[in-house]
Amino acid sequence: MRNLWIFLSKYNAFFLFIIFFVISFVLLVRNNSYQHATAFNSSNQIIGTAFSQVNDLKSYLSLKQTNESLAKENAQLRAQLKNSLYADTVESNKVNDTVAHQQYSYIVARVVNNSIHQKNNYITINRGKKQGITKDMGVICPTGIVGIVQDVSDNFATIRTLLHSESRISASIAGSNAFGSLVWGEGNYRPDYSILEDVPNHIIVKRGQKVVTSGFSLFPKNLPIGTITKTDKQGGNNFLDIEVKLSTDFSTLEYVYVVNNLMTQEQKTLETNSTKNE
Repeated sequence: MRNLWIFLSKYNAFFLFIIFFVISFVLLVRNNSYQHATAFNSSNQIIGTAFSQVNDLKSYLSLKQTNESLAKENAQLRAQLKNSLYADTVESNKVNDTVAHQQYSYIVARVVNNSIHQKNNYITINRGKKQGITKDMGVICPTGIVGIVQDVSDNFATIRTLLHSESRISASIAGSNAFGSLVWGEGNYRPDYSILEDVPNHIIVKRGQKVVTSGFSLFPKNLPIGTITKTDKQGGNNFLDIEVKLSTDFSTLEYVYVVNNLMTQEQKTLETNSTKNE
């Protein structure tokens, strides 16, 4: 306490100056309309800036929840797209009666582990059996195809991505009926390019054409895969090697959508029975 009194007595002139300055400023602002308006506007600006910065901080801290909410909403909207439905169409006397049924639904998942520089690359997601994930489901993201579910535990699953030497995805060239198999590797393990194989060489292919899903595999039709950058004829046969720049940036994956084909079991049962009957 004694030290406090010594400090105050030593700097009493400074503190008196501050007190008189504040009193003078308050009197000036209260008794002069111009200064009052200026001070009011300045204080509002300072307070507004402070509130804005606090809100920005709050928004930044809640980005995770916001992203999860947006991802769930995107999954719901994606399930309403035409390529997620199938149509029962009955034609009679030139009258079409079409009823759309749900074929695909989507499960949102967050990427918790990722590799892109190996010969065989995987990602791990935070969804598993308890959330409805099963082996061999397709996985996509907002910009394109990601891969296929490989292994599943109760709460996690590993995905064999397109950047895997054993990945083969049925793909077609947009605007044509030409389709083939999208593979990765072939001596060139770049994380943003793949090769579209088995496309007949009589098909006219141009740089810049889009490559999309064919609808013959686990994915809905016409989902983006990439863009054609180069075409070459394979030596000794009648097929093209088409280089495709992938639309998915695997290095920045955060949220993905697992494709649940609601008709998978029916299709598998029918195909199994047809094989047994041969």
